[in-house]
Amino acid sequence: MTKPPIPITITKLEMLARPSHVRPHLPHSGEHTRAMLMRLDAPPVHFYRYLYNTVGNEYVWVARRRMDDATLGAIVRDARVEIFVLYVGGTPAGYAALDFRSRNEAELAYFGLLPDFIGQGFGTFLLSSAIDIAWSKPIERLWVHTNTLDHPRALPLYQKMGFVPYAQEKAELVPLD
Repeated sequence: MTKPPIPITITKLEMLARPSHVRPHLPHSGEHTRAMLMRLDAPPVHFYRYLYNTVGNEYVWVARRRMDDATLGAIVRDARVEIFVLYVGGTPAGYAALDFRSRNEAELAYFGLLPDFIGQGFGTFLLSSAIDIAWSKPIERLWVHTNTLDHPRALPLYQKMGFVPYAQEKAELVPLD
């Protein structure tokens, strides 16, 4: 049975300059001193799917689940797409994907934490790190889209970090069967 479309509101946000108040710092807790952010170099599609599916499962991320391995592999292995994984105690805790394929701008294409790491301050660290990395490149604009199915703290966090909404639109998301 086909699942009905889910009505959503997409909020489009952008940043036109590096924010001065964003500085990556890990949460202050002794148990998380073994945290690190690593860039993936030409990641295997199955590992990227693990990150995407685990982070996005609760938020109905489906776009890349619909892609075949060759199409997805071409994106995630493109040198202009940079994927960073946050590890805590050797375990993947979240990831951020920056897409630099458009001239003079970057898209924060995907960003999120694995469920076990939500609510511990890692989202702020990961997002501020992604922003810092993006603005270390010669860009004039950093943008992101979020929607009403994403974590309820996503939109406020983007705005806290300096993203400014520039458009909203209504859409329907067709979930996987």
